[in-house]
Amino acid sequence: MAVTATTPATRPSAATSRTGAAAVTAALVLLVAVLAVVDLTQGTAAVGAFEVWKALTGRADPADASVVIASRLPRMTAGLLVGALLGMAGAALQAVSRNVIASPDTLAVNAGSYLALGLAAAGGLSLPLLASSGIAFAGGLAAAAVVLGLSGLGAGTVRLVLAGSALTLGLTAVTEGLLLLFPQQTEGLYQWNQGSIAQSGFDGVLQIAPIGIAGLAGLLLLARRVDALALGDDAARGLGVPVRTTRVTAVVLAALLSTAAVTLAGPIGFVGLCAPALVRPLARTFRGFTRTRGSLPAVGLVGAALVLGSDVLLRALVPADVAVAVPTGVVTSLVGAVFLVVLATRVRDTAAPAAPDRLRIRSRAVFLTTTAVLVVLLVGVALAAVLLGDAKLLLGDVANWLQGRAGQTVTFVLDTRVPRVLAALLAGAALALAGTLVQAVTRNALAEPGILGVSGGAAVGAVLLVTTVPSAGSWGVAGAAFAGAAVSSALVFGLAAGGGFRQNRLVLVGFGVATGASALISLLIILTDPFNATKALTWLSGSTYGRTMPDVLPLAVVLAVGVAVAAARRTELDLVSLDEDTPRLLGLDLARGRLGFLVLSVLLSATAVAAAGTIGFVGLVAPHAARALVGRQHARVVPVAVLLGAVLVCTADLVGRTVIAPAQLGAGLMTALIGTPYFLHLLVRSRR
Repeated sequence: MAVTATTPATRPSAATSRTGAAAVTAALVLLVAVLAVVDLTQGTAAVGAFEVWKALTGRADPADASVVIASRLPRMTAGLLVGALLGMAGAALQAVSRNVIASPDTLAVNAGSYLALGLAAAGGLSLPLLASSGIAFAGGLAAAAVVLGLSGLGAGTVRLVLAGSALTLGLTAVTEGLLLLFPQQTEGLYQWNQGSIAQSGFDGVLQIAPIGIAGLAGLLLLARRVDALALGDDAARGLGVPVRTTRVTAVVLAALLSTAAVTLAGPIGFVGLCAPALVRPLARTFRGFTRTRGSLPAVGLVGAALVLGSDVLLRALVPADVAVAVPTGVVTSLVGAVFLVVLATRVRDTAAPAAPDRLRIRSRAVFLTTTAVLVVLLVGVALAAVLLGDAKLLLGDVANWLQGRAGQTVTFVLDTRVPRVLAALLAGAALALAGTLVQAVTRNALAEPGILGVSGGAAVGAVLLVTTVPSAGSWGVAGAAFAGAAVSSALVFGLAAGGGFRQNRLVLVGFGVATGASALISLLIILTDPFNATKALTWLSGSTYGRTMPDVLPLAVVLAVGVAVAAARRTELDLVSLDEDTPRLLGLDLARGRLGFLVLSVLLSATAVAAAGTIGFVGLVAPHAARALVGRQHARVVPVAVLLGAVLVCTADLVGRTVIAPAQLGAGLMTALIGTPYFLHLLVRSRR
């Protein structure tokens, strides 16, 4: 009786679900069509809806017809194609990795494609579009394979985001180094990397469309196997599905779709993350979207709507002559950053809380020996940095300069070189101390000001002042950097505190804030005049070029205060880094202590960014290495980490300005090359 009562009720429900899915798909088609029509009517030329209609029907003036047919229609078509490709690529990656954060952005596919094209351009290769797509495909696929291999499947979102963001930073640093070393060969590559759907004719769309169609066809043929993977690997094998082959094939097809989109329009950020996430709730209501063959077209439509909607929104809110200079990828990255922060507060945290870590105590002799070696190493690196460069000097020249008896040439060289060396030393020490404080407070060994968006917020504040008030002084830049860092850190730590600073929420919010900061910086650089743009780009690479003693003074003051506070409260740092209960049992105000240490770390990061630009991974590498060398007591970790950070950044700055002299690479690029492999090694070790 119960069976006959429920079976008829189930069938109409399934039919209704299929009807509802079809209705939602039709609504998405209508939405995309409306956005496409609106997009055709927007632009710098005075060509409205009536002129567009006349151009499409062959009755317009030649000038209006040229605007519509050669520019606006290809741009709109490219937006449709790119959005659909990225949306479907993200859906495929999320399905086979069983990770809702997987996308071409978080898997470093875009960064891998960027590097591959940068290498080709630096090598002097001038390739047609399809060949460029092949090179981008190889780079993007290799990057995705590395990230998926390091993060593992079904291991939670945090490992994937950490691996993807670290690899993206490293690959981007290499590419930016190529841009600085080969400016003529790579001209226009930075603008391309911002992502723009602007086209000149249909040639690019017509060449890329077959690749997208082939990738989509492959995913549809693979759909049943992908659906089986959602049941788990064991269940899929029980159904006769070759799990490894299916997963590899799906990743290859997703990389093919995303690199086709990248080749046509550059990286359009976070469409592959947002589109599947927006369709996923529909599957709970409409059964037609639970299977890949039903959801994939819907995801493609949502992706197209996101790209076209961003383009329409930009041109509706910003004057046409300004909007034409702003790439669509910057807008989608800003939207994606907000989306990721919201998603971080809702995603279930699958990362286990950090286990209370006992203070491993090394002998006093080990600490003293390590400190002595680092001091000697620091003095040696500092002397080498002062003596080596475009003009090689002797110790006697430095002694004469200190006494005011040096010649004009030596005086000029040391007046410009010594502030650079001091900026590198102090910035490295400050970033190392900031990383030590953040890791202690959050009890998260992978926390670092750069990865958590604090450095990005400081960079936004400083770049905003540099590009709008070029005559701003060092204290003004430091203040702007601190304001930006304060806003970003309040957002990151404020949202993460509700979850007890667990890894998922902390890392995802930080990643979203860092992404939004990067998009804002790109926007500021694009909209500013060429002189300030070059200045900002050089500064963002972590360069100490052009630093003076007044620029170093704010950092020196803040570092001195930071070291004094950390030394005075070393015992509290030990207790805070243990667990939640021990500090309270001993009568410590845990919330107040955390806030104080976080404010100090933000201040250290901001002044370091203001003095030496954006330098990543120092706040991660130095504290880790210090704990490995001298144990976990902060009375020993703090001085060792500070010395390590100073040596690391000073060495990176020295190598960057001497190895390929007279050309120079910023210290931030060099530390990324060092820090990325180390960070990925930590992920591998933690996985084991």
